[in-house]
Amino acid sequence: MTRIDFYILPQTTLDARLEFACRLAETIHRKGYRLHVHTEDETMGRDFDDRLWNFRFDAFVPHHLLGEAGDHPAPVTIGWQDTPEPGIEALLNLHPEIPPWFSRFERVAEIINQHQGILHAKRECWQTYKSRGYQVEAHHLEG
Repeated sequence: MTRIDFYILPQTTLDARLEFACRLAETIHRKGYRLHVHTEDETMGRDFDDRLWNFRFDAFVPHHLLGEAGDHPAPVTIGWQDTPEPGIEALLNLHPEIPPWFSRFERVAEIINQHQGILHAKRECWQTYKSRGYQVEAHHLEG
């Protein structure tokens, strides 16, 4: 069954949430998982794509936007509409809602910051996962 991890940040900004998402994507990639990052819309997807290139000078997370693949598939994909290809083990959900295909992944990561809109949306996600019987774990992070 899919394992769900919620990472709870003390900050309120979208920048802090996306910065942590970059670090988490790097960690997931470094552990050998193929990862799909599901964003709210194209603007967020392209912003996250740019951030992955620039978040640390000594980091490299090979990635591409869904539908813009090169000759070789990247271990990290970013998308906002399309269902990712089979064989990806982890999902980083930056969308306010749970995608209908989340259960195909071994692991799902959700990031909560202290912005009221995110708090409300992710509380609903937490309750949905729990009511469906999924193992949910919270990780409270320090500032």
